[in-house]
Formats: sequence, C-alpha cells, structure tokens
Amino acid sequence: MSKILMVISAATSLKLADGSTHPTGYWAEEVAASHKVLKAAGADVVVATPAGVRPTVDALSLSEQGGVSEADAAEFQAYLAGIADELAAPLALSDVNVGDYDAIYIPGGHAPMADLVHDADLGRLLNEADARGTTVAALCHGVSGLLSATKEDGGFTFAGRNLTSFTDEEENQGGLGQNSPFFVEDRLRDKGAVVQTGAAWSNTVVVDGNLITGQNPQSSTGTAEAVLKALAN
Repeated sequence: MSKILMVISAATSLKLADGSTHPTGYWAEEVAASHKVLKAAGADVVVATPAGVRPTVDALSLSEQGGVSEADAAEFQAYLAGIADELAAPLALSDVNVGDYDAIYIPGGHAPMADLVHDADLGRLLNEADARGTTVAALCHGVSGLLSATKEDGGFTFAGRNLTSFTDEEENQGGLGQNSPFFVEDRLRDKGAVVQTGAAWSNTVVVDGNLITGQNPQSSTGTAEAVLKALAN
C-alpha cells in the first residue's frame, strides 16, 4: 500500500497587495477530491501542516460566491467531515521523514501563498524527495509551495522543470486579481520553471518525471489519478 504525505497549509489569512488582510484556508475540493481518489485506491494518506497546526477550510470554497455549486459544496463538506479526525491532528512538517512516504501531495487554496511558499521544513522535504526520485505533486495555488525548495546556491530546485499552476488568467477571472500578493504562474516563471498552462478552468495536469502538477480545482481528480499512475509504475 502506498503512503502519501498530504501537505496542507495552516494559514488562515493572506496579506494582499494593498496591505489588507484576506481570510483564507485550504480549498475544499482540492483536499476532498484528491484525498478521496487516493484513499479509494488503497493509499494511506497522512496529513501534515506547518507546526502540526489544524488546517482551516476556506469558506469561499464551500459557497457559490467561490464558484462552487450548493450540491458540490455539500459533497465536499460531507467528505471533509468524514476525515475530520485526520485534519484535527496533523503531523508537523518538522517531524516528517521523507523516506517513510512514496509521494508528497500539496493541495491549494490561497493559503499556501502565506506559509508554504517559504516554509523551511517543506523546502527540506521537497529537496530530499526530489533527490530520491520520490513523487512530488502539487495542485493549483499549492504549487507555490514548491518555491520553498532551493538549492545550496540559492536557485530554485525545480527550475527548468515542466509544471503548471493556477494561472494569471484564472487569478484575474476568479481569484484575487491585481490585489494578489503575487501571481503564482509569474513567480514560477521568474524562478526558472517551464510553466505550461491549459485553458482557464480546464482539467490540466503536467507530468515531468517525478514532478506532477495540476492547474486548478478542476484538476484535483486528474492530479491524484496521475500520482496513482506514477506510483503504480
């Protein structure tokens, strides 16, 4: 049975470009749909956060205001309730031994832009995982968590790699727009990643060796399925 570390942001707020504070958290679909696919395949999914802090769901991800239908929100909420005990007692990233896991999986929501993007423990884990050839997967804004990984010379660990993320177009259409503290797609390009994007809100997954990335919430299931395929091979 595969063992997968699901790294979820513990942030509850994000400082915006105008200096204001925006409430945030993990995106319900990205955690629920991904976890469901992985568990259904028999994987052991272990939740971890910075300092072992209980993660908070972004209220927008369970509302029509966030582009989520009432039926979908109810489905995601029910699934999250079913794994409430796991979410309530996450492992601290500082206590994780990469060798214990077959994959690292980072779902999004805007929250990772507040903490995972510069989390030293996550950076260490990602560097060790990539060096081992362990599968590293990230989804939507969760891809910003990859930016925590740097080489000894200060360069971005995943520079030159093909990946995708929540796009500038999507951020402007249905995200924080110009008030976003940074655009994930732009930041990744600036750091040397080869960003490949699909149509806005499309199920787009990019696989480059052991690195698997999904573009948006609509790519949650596809990203999890790509991880399972990689582990099966």
